Amino acid sequence: MRRNSTNKYLWAALILAIVLLNFAMFNNFAYSQTDSTYERLFKPKTGKAASKNPLHLVLPPLKPAVISTQKISVYKSDDKLLNNVQVYPNPVTDVINVKYDLSRYSLVTIKIVDVLGNDIKTIFNQRLDPGEKVLNYALADRLNHGFYFVRIVAGNESVIKRISVF
Repeated sequence: MRRNSTNKYLWAALILAIVLLNFAMFNNFAYSQTDSTYERLFKPKTGKAASKNPLHLVLPPLKPAVISTQKISVYKSDDKLLNNVQVYPNPVTDVINVKYDLSRYSLVTIKIVDVLGNDIKTIFNQRLDPGEKVLNYALADRLNHGFYFVRIVAGNESVIKRISVF
């Protein structure tokens, strides 16, 4: 019994709220008489302006835009961060050269990895500006003869090149 009366009161309160909102919105009871912004929005237009604008709304005037002189780097998410990666000479005897292009500022890590994927040596680990980069690294009998991989990681991209050491 108690639940039925509570539901009836809730429905009655909801209908009363809808009726009051309806009167407030369309008869302008809720707006002050000094502010004419809302009255212009709800008044029907007449003349040439009414035929051009089908929405019957008046927009406030636009403020002049602020011009910024700050340089913004815009790139697509599908742009490659590492481009033109070259590892030479191959086979390597004493010096290894790594050449690559960066498209934006990022952390670059260059490692030598063996065939099993174990890190042998970290050659380079630094943040770099965009542009073409060349790294020369002297091996000087630090690696045994065999096959290795050079892993270049920039951001979340990775490029792996195979080298032979003799």
